[in-house]
Parts: sequence; structure tokens; C-alpha cells
Amino acid sequence: MTDANRDSVKGNDPDKVVISAALTGALTTRDQCEAIPYTAEEIAEEAAAAREAGAAVAHIHARTDNGSPTYSTERYQEIKDEVQARTDIVINFSTGAIHEPVESRAEYVRETQPEVAALNMGSMNYAKYSESREDYVFDMVFENSFSEIREMVTTMGEAGVKPELECFDTGHIGNTRPLLAEGKLEHPLHFSLIMGVLGGIPATAENLAHQVRQLPDDATWQVIGISEDQWRLVGAALSMGGNVRVGLEDNFYVSEGEMAESNADLVEKAARMARDVGREPATPDEAREIMSIE
Repeated sequence: MTDANRDSVKGNDPDKVVISAALTGALTTRDQCEAIPYTAEEIAEEAAAAREAGAAVAHIHARTDNGSPTYSTERYQEIKDEVQARTDIVINFSTGAIHEPVESRAEYVRETQPEVAALNMGSMNYAKYSESREDYVFDMVFENSFSEIREMVTTMGEAGVKPELECFDTGHIGNTRPLLAEGKLEHPLHFSLIMGVLGGIPATAENLAHQVRQLPDDATWQVIGISEDQWRLVGAALSMGGNVRVGLEDNFYVSEGEMAESNADLVEKAARMARDVGREPATPDEAREIMSIE
């Protein structure tokens, strides 16, 4: 491997790609896509199907049976139990929320102890703009103060949960520095580089390369491309030695105009793209080794 290639691969495996499937999201609904799972059983079935299609990690936001977001420890435990009864996929719980106290989010991480939990690394304007409407579809401030980030990462450390550091812009990567200095975070770190959200870094291959250059040399990383930007960024990340996330949380379409019928449809395409560039989807156990999940 050349030095240039090693710089982009970082701590990833150049021959194996960890594919994550973001099964539900917090804002997506069946009015938008009929395949969105709501119940614990539906989420578990989607996780098992995604695993068979090539996913090693399932990223999960809990829902009530009618589809509303929930931060209930009981529901998260139910989801974990149902997933583990069906598959060996790595379970990754979201901790992101707007207007939800950090205490309730920390509680379900502490009590359910998923192998991985997503940790948003900074505050930002968070919006979607419709060119056709000439208006915002939604317009929010996604607040993640340093004190809340510290509380969440402390909880994860005490519970033995691997933090997945979600970075929507370059400054969010830099926000790891005080946590490392305090010993709240330890190398090797694992990053999600989210691109294409209005308010965050634009979704281009050049910006992805810039983000990866900011990461520690031993860090593992994946790209998350939002909506129509997803497949271009998946292609860029695969060629750089990165891991990738797909799923109905981020994008409904297998290709332009063709809506996915399940999360597995999106995972199958990502696995095919990985093989096309000479990489093989990692198994859950291989993902655990690559991501240093203990």
C-alpha cells in the first residue's frame, strides 16, 4: 500500500469494508417510504435481512409502534433482545435528539449497553431546503454542548460502549481534543463523517478527503451520505479504503426513481459496489476487530 493510500485508509482494513445499515432514523415515516420499520420485531427483521445482504452493523433509532421517536430504556432493550435473537450483527444505538434531555439518552445507553452508540460531536444549524418549494422542509438547531458530549462519552466509557463520533463538519472532528486530553476518549477512535446535511459540510469527494485528513492516523471511519448524495460518496469512500453507511434513515432510493423495498436492498447495492472495487463486506466479527470493539 502506498503512503497516499495509507493516509486515506487510516485504521480501516483496505480489503474489508464495514457496511452499516441505518434502519429507521428519527424523522423518516411510512408516508415517505412504506418500508420504514417501527416495532421492535420489524426492526429486528430488517437487521437480520441487512446482515444477510452484507451489513455488519445495524444503526438504530427506537420507535413506538405507531412510529413516533422514543427514548424509552424499555423499548431499546426490547429492540436489542429481538435483534440478538435473530442475528449476530453489531448493534449501534443512536443518542442524537432535539429537545430530549441528555439524562434520558444516557440512561438507555447505560442500561442496555449496546456494543456501539453514536455520539454527535457538535452543534449546528440542521435543515433541509426544497428548491421546488423555495422554502425549508425543516429548519432546526441541533444542539450538542460540550457538557452534554462529555456526559454521554463518560456514560459510554463506564458502560463499555464504543462511541461512534458523528461529525457533520471539520470542527466536530477537532472537538475530540479536550476529551482525549481528559482521558474520556481513548485511541483508536471511530468516526462517522456525515455529509450533505444543510448546515454541515457539503457532500463532495474533495470534502470527504479533507475530512479524512483531519483524523488520527489509527482512526477507523465511515462515510454517511444523505439522500441523493449517498451513492457518489459510497463510491468515493470505497475507493479510499473507507467504511460506508447506507439505509432508509439516510436515503430511500436504490437508484434515481427506484425506491428501496427494504434496508437490505440498499445494503446489497453497497456490497456489490465494494466487490466491484476489490473489497469484501466484513462480517460482524471482522467489524468488531476492525473497529476495536471489546
